[in-house]
Amino acid sequence: MAERPSVWTVVVAAGSGTRFGGAKQYLELAGCRVVDRSVAVAAQVSDGVVVVVPAPDVSSEAAKLSAAAVVAGGPSRAASVRNGLAAVPLDAAIICVHDAARPLAGADVYGRVINEVQSGAAGAVPVVPVTDTIRRVDGGVVDRSTLLAVQTPQAFRGELLREAHARAGDATDDAGLVEAAGHAVVAVEGHSRNIKITRPDDLAAAEAWLAT
Repeated sequence: MAERPSVWTVVVAAGSGTRFGGAKQYLELAGCRVVDRSVAVAAQVSDGVVVVVPAPDVSSEAAKLSAAAVVAGGPSRAASVRNGLAAVPLDAAIICVHDAARPLAGADVYGRVINEVQSGAAGAVPVVPVTDTIRRVDGGVVDRSTLLAVQTPQAFRGELLREAHARAGDATDDAGLVEAAGHAVVAVEGHSRNIKITRPDDLAAAEAWLAT
């Protein structure tokens, strides 16, 4: 049986929570902080977890989080991921990147993206169908059958993710950077419960999911 490649995860929890109205990653969700839930699941499937938090919180969070390293975020999401990558061992074969604001991502979703990369893909992202009707700003309805909503965790071959970030580009997610570097990223099945905590009602929805 082939040896499993090393897997590390960077959990990005460096946002200020402007749209939420505060640092949502530290809020309690059914008795556990949002960031702690995200880190706990990442740890189940990873050889090590690096957590990226706001710079002022590094010392206090290093004492609270069960992680291999806690590092300061940067001025953008991509910069924060790069700071996290710097703390990941160079021999990590597969690197996952996960937004702490998605605390309900399960080990099954991690498994699907990791398996795709282990099978040879440059990267893999979980997706779900778009169910809302989408309109263009200038008018007209977009055919939602051609759209997919992208989630995290996203998994990549370690050297390709580092290569993409070395270009110092910026994107809303890491798959965009890897694709811009010329590599194909495949889509796998995500999960409807893997919601992103963006506004207060999202936290209530996450609590409802946990209660089911």
